[in-house]
Amino acid sequence: MLDYEAIVIGAGVCGIYQIKRLVDLGIKATVLEAAPDLGGTWYNNRYPGCRFDSESYTYGYSFSREVLDEWHWRERFSSQPENLKYLNFVADKFDLRRHMQFNCRVRSAHYDKAGNAWRLRLSDGRTLTARYVILATGLLSVPTLPRIEGLDSFKGQSFHTFHWPHEGVDLAGKRVAVIGTGATAIQLIAEIADKVADLTVFQRRPNWSAPLNNSPISEAEMADIRKRYDEIFAACARTPGAFEHEPDRRGFWEVTREERVALWDKLYDEPGFGIWLANFREIFTDEKANAEFSAYIADRIRRRVKDQAVAEKLIPRDHGFGVQRVPLETRYYEAYNRDNVHLVDIAETPLVSITEKGLRTSAREYEFDIIVYATGFDAITGAYDHIDIQGVGGEKLRDKWKDGPSTFLGLLVAGFPNLLLPSGPQSGSASTNYPRAIEIGVNWCTDLLVYMQDKGYDRVEATKAAEERWTRHVAEMYGMMLMRKAKSWFTGYNSNVPGHEAGRIRYFVYNGGTPKFVATINKVAEKGYEGLEFGASGTPRPDSARVATAA
Repeated sequence: MLDYEAIVIGAGVCGIYQIKRLVDLGIKATVLEAAPDLGGTWYNNRYPGCRFDSESYTYGYSFSREVLDEWHWRERFSSQPENLKYLNFVADKFDLRRHMQFNCRVRSAHYDKAGNAWRLRLSDGRTLTARYVILATGLLSVPTLPRIEGLDSFKGQSFHTFHWPHEGVDLAGKRVAVIGTGATAIQLIAEIADKVADLTVFQRRPNWSAPLNNSPISEAEMADIRKRYDEIFAACARTPGAFEHEPDRRGFWEVTREERVALWDKLYDEPGFGIWLANFREIFTDEKANAEFSAYIADRIRRRVKDQAVAEKLIPRDHGFGVQRVPLETRYYEAYNRDNVHLVDIAETPLVSITEKGLRTSAREYEFDIIVYATGFDAITGAYDHIDIQGVGGEKLRDKWKDGPSTFLGLLVAGFPNLLLPSGPQSGSASTNYPRAIEIGVNWCTDLLVYMQDKGYDRVEATKAAEERWTRHVAEMYGMMLMRKAKSWFTGYNSNVPGHEAGRIRYFVYNGGTPKFVATINKVAEKGYEGLEFGASGTPRPDSARVATAA
């Protein structure tokens, strides 16, 4: 007898909604979470400045009118403490915590073909079995440290931003090093620059960034948002990025240079991703259009940084604005105008080692009290690779994906029956407003389970041919986008992960946008889940496991 009909791995934004859907259907299911509590990225990331870059009211769940009516977002772009509070509010409201097990890291998940079941081995020594495994492990949940000599040598405090101490860090009077200038570092640096005695930023490759333009949400504004939720979510559903921001439908070259600059000036001063996503569509595909826009953003950076030598170091040269996910910032560039903030270009003077007292570059040694590694994540597939997932015949998922993921719709994998990926690689999740895509993926996977129950099936697997078609289509979509030229986690680049250095594109994300993705997966479902193979094993199910027929 199986322990569960379904096991969900991960209690973040995806896992919380997935268990809600399963519980509502009466399925015997549980969530296994490695952390001490729920929240995923919003539980782990406690670094100063951590917050949404999506408008808060577009990030929250849309499935419950009660939640929408009761929750008040305090800021247009909500901070980590409030985000975690929100997720706990949702979980407690629907009594979901009793279906979750914490401090349960999954070491392995092996498919047993004879029993048509998954066998999971946990870090606490237990083994659990389930008909279905649903992976909700998150896109950025495996932090990476730099590959550099002496990581354990430093005698002061040191940690990755993902592991920022939950009890907080006393920064007053401290000499602090931050390694990295990606999205996390951009938030952190701006937040702590005026709180530390001295801050040295070690930058290898600068990132484009634009103002967040955050602001409080008043009671009156929140009341108006509640009235407009249907309109807001409808806008998200029709836009490529699943945000409120819709692209400018005019052709880049059909308007004058003055008109283009007027739009950019307007968008630069507005909140959120408008400067990226409400822009001309050609900035993603046309090199000349992107170059002109990138030059505009570079000029805005020069205006904000007093030392022009520093400003030039903060302007990317290896990619244009918007060809990879754009970090949003609050007074980030102004931080470099402070006397206590210093920028070290490690492309010019590389990091050699971590020492007992600090860092050594090829030029000199620096002494610090605290070293913060803002060095990114083994993105998208990293969390899958850290679990020994074996499908039919003992095939390992990490081996299958060694040179890049291959999936059907980003939701299933050939050779791995009953393994569902609501936010998997090559789905619509990584390149869009994450919770909007989460609900799409979870709903589709859950509807698939209902369909199987109605038909008497208990085994589903993508065909190899369907997987190959989808993976080929995802790769072809990259060919249309300037993204293909960027050293980005969208293309599988991370020099801190062996094998993920520059030189080979990994087709991690679907670039067709939310409407096309939804239309595609709905068409598959409408055709009886074309591309999937079903079976009925006749093996017993766990007690009380059932799937209600869809209304």
